[in-house]
Amino acid sequence: MNVSNPIQRAARGLMIVLAATLSPGGAALADDAATPPDELVKRVVSDVMQSIKSDPEIQAGSIPKINALVDAKVLPYVDFRYMTASAVGRNWGSATPEQQEKIVGQFRQLLTYTYSGALSQVRDQTIQFKPYRASPSDTVVQVNTEVISTHGGDPIDLNYKLKKQADGWKIIDVNIIGVWLVQNYRNEFGQLVTAGGIDGLIKGLSDKNAALAAKPATSGKN
Repeated sequence: MNVSNPIQRAARGLMIVLAATLSPGGAALADDAATPPDELVKRVVSDVMQSIKSDPEIQAGSIPKINALVDAKVLPYVDFRYMTASAVGRNWGSATPEQQEKIVGQFRQLLTYTYSGALSQVRDQTIQFKPYRASPSDTVVQVNTEVISTHGGDPIDLNYKLKKQADGWKIIDVNIIGVWLVQNYRNEFGQLVTAGGIDGLIKGLSDKNAALAAKPATSGKN
């Protein structure tokens, strides 16, 4: 697959890495509480990328295998509920606890379905970590990386925002070539809420997931 347009390559890079790094938050392992944020991101991303490259079923877009991967290797390190609430914005407070849980579940599934096909393109990409700069007292930090392909082309800037919590650092947002994931979805979610309220947002996400689920898995073979 030859992607020559810079915007297309950026979008492809975003899909590849988001698919490998976004999943609902959970309880981190005990020794992760003391792990610096840059080391945490490096470990998780490297582990997940290696898992993708070594599993033909994941490369073929297997949703069950992708779910298993993110649940096992990424789930503890991303505060997905925080990300979902941020994406919904001011409308989050008007949702009932039951509605909030539905939104979190649908948003997680949306990301899994949307980016599962791009996993089939993971072959030669590597992640280069830029120098990390933060104060020990900071509770929100940014870890900057680049996605590099051995086939050439400009590196793709991919940055992670993390928040310090009681059980360690958690990823709360991802930036690709200057666009933050949460802000991007906030605009879309706001339109759905304006058109149909919180239930309209849930339905819109559910409908999109149903349409994505009906599509066949994408093979990474050229």
